[in-house]
Amino acid sequence: MNTAARWSAAKRVSRTGAGSLDPLKKALVFVFLGALLVTQLYPLVWLVLYSLKTNEEILSGRFFALPASPQWANYRNAYEAGHYLNYLYNSFFVTTVTMIAVIALSSMVAYAITRFRWRYGQAVMLVFLVGLMIPMQATLLPLMVIFKHIGVLNTHLALILPYVAFSTPIAVFILSGFMKSVPHEIEESAIMDGAGVYRTFASIILPISAPPVMTVCILTFITIWNEYILAATFISKESLKTLPFGVYGFVSQYSVNYGSIGAFLVMGALPVVVLYFLLSDNITKGMVAGAVKG
Repeated sequence: MNTAARWSAAKRVSRTGAGSLDPLKKALVFVFLGALLVTQLYPLVWLVLYSLKTNEEILSGRFFALPASPQWANYRNAYEAGHYLNYLYNSFFVTTVTMIAVIALSSMVAYAITRFRWRYGQAVMLVFLVGLMIPMQATLLPLMVIFKHIGVLNTHLALILPYVAFSTPIAVFILSGFMKSVPHEIEESAIMDGAGVYRTFASIILPISAPPVMTVCILTFITIWNEYILAATFISKESLKTLPFGVYGFVSQYSVNYGSIGAFLVMGALPVVVLYFLLSDNITKGMVAGAVKG
């Protein structure tokens, strides 16, 4: 009887001790998440403050100081002198076409590799994995020669083609990893109902794959939206340049308009931030729905 009493008392003590650690663990989690939030939001806040300062305030070295008088004229100057709408249209057009092409190609390739039983499926997957290891900079000269011969330099196609080529391997890798987990019974039921390969893919597999599709969309959008090297190599016409070129309009031989550069950077980053906030909740819901269906 004494042994049982001591055992129950020991269990109560251990439970009390474990419970006392819970507030400490929660505090550590909140501190970690708070520090992570600050590190993620601080660059955006700093950039906004930077865009509202004069050149004198920026060059004074007081990086954490608030602007004495917000210079909203920097945004007007960035919009007008920076040709913001023209650069925005080019970036939006190239990025949208690239995203659509990458999703269409990578989803069909991933579906063929993971759902069909054919001899060269793994070999094709290996080819795409090798494509992940090819640096973009190593292809600049060959692409320049090829594009010059086929006559696509200084066109949107000169950007869309390499963007699709370099974005497709990682998209195939992400989508194929998800499609492998989809039960074959779903396809068998569709086939028994009279659905063909294309209808099964478009009506069943692709909707189920919404979570990785959203991930591919965001990765492709961010990568293409901020890309500069290929755009600087293959585009020289002012009317076809993308957003990363906009900051050069505020740099002259003897002066630099730092405030307008900051304003242009804020306006250039705004579509990415808006896209993230619009799709983040959908991605979370899509992941839960995809897990339930899979």
